[in-house]
Amino acid sequence: MKARNSDFVRGLPTGIERLAMFFFCGPDEAGASAAADRLAAALPNAGDRVELSGAELKRDPALLGDEARSTSLFGGKRHIHVRASGDEAHDALQVLIETSEAGAGAAAPVIVVATSATDKSRTAKLLEKRKDALVAMFYQPDLGTVASAVRAMADAAGLRLGGDLAERIARGAGLDVRLAQSEVTKLALYCDADPQSPKSATIEDHAAIGAATEEDGFAPLVNAVLGGELGRVSGEIRRMRELGLNPVGLALALERRTAQLAQIVAYIGPRGSFDRLDKGEQARLGIFFKEAREIRQQFDRWRQPAQRGTPETRLDRLIPRLTELHRTLLANSQAAELLLAQELAEMARFAAKR
Repeated sequence: MKARNSDFVRGLPTGIERLAMFFFCGPDEAGASAAADRLAAALPNAGDRVELSGAELKRDPALLGDEARSTSLFGGKRHIHVRASGDEAHDALQVLIETSEAGAGAAAPVIVVATSATDKSRTAKLLEKRKDALVAMFYQPDLGTVASAVRAMADAAGLRLGGDLAERIARGAGLDVRLAQSEVTKLALYCDADPQSPKSATIEDHAAIGAATEEDGFAPLVNAVLGGELGRVSGEIRRMRELGLNPVGLALALERRTAQLAQIVAYIGPRGSFDRLDKGEQARLGIFFKEAREIRQQFDRWRQPAQRGTPETRLDRLIPRLTELHRTLLANSQAAELLLAQELAEMARFAAKR
């Protein structure tokens, strides 16, 4: 079976929780991860969550089947969540399928979130025609799509939101549905709302729980790093520490902008021009007026060859590096701020090269 992010805007596709294998891919990693979390919550008898990385499965393809057919410490159910890059999980899923068909027994549901993969990848081709599997492609969302998702989140939390406030939350979250969900949850707590006692929320309510200014967000640091503005990076890193910005949240902001740049590069083509994009095309690519100058600068820098004489671009190297950074931050929460600062400086120096 195949699906796309529009099928997940206001919930889950009908009957999806009865399937056994799920492959969520595409440039919108945030949307794919949010859908995976909603799916896990909807699984009948989901039990314990077992997390595996694509790198682990690539080294040991049999590990997935071993974990999927094991029970939890106290004999309960479990489901497997895999964060992979590209086709790292392909061989493991193939082994799981082959052993199941050979009579190895029932396996726990497996959810794979694969960055840098598409619905044309080997893993997608392996699963898309199976009746017990789903392949879902998550494209970079537009403002209207995320605003609609925010309204759905608010309805589930017992909040009544106007369209303007839903769009404001979507913009403030950088079109990241996970951050938007966090904002809706905070707003519901502030308004003392729940599904049994719905409450209306206003822009003033949202302002009361939000940051004092936009400068408290991730955008200035993201723009300084990806724009190769070495003179600004140290000050922005210091601001990150002073404000206590979440390292993983900042890494997600970098991933979203990188995915957006990749989408722009794919749309324009190797010989196209950013300046020839009309307003409609810019809107579809998520390029807002206030960010256009920074995005153009980053586009020019990261579309350049990584080395002379090679077709590989700087962006091709950045994507897997950000994926690895995300894993490192999750695995080293105590040192996350220091590790992130070092990586940001390296990225900025790479972007600044002529």
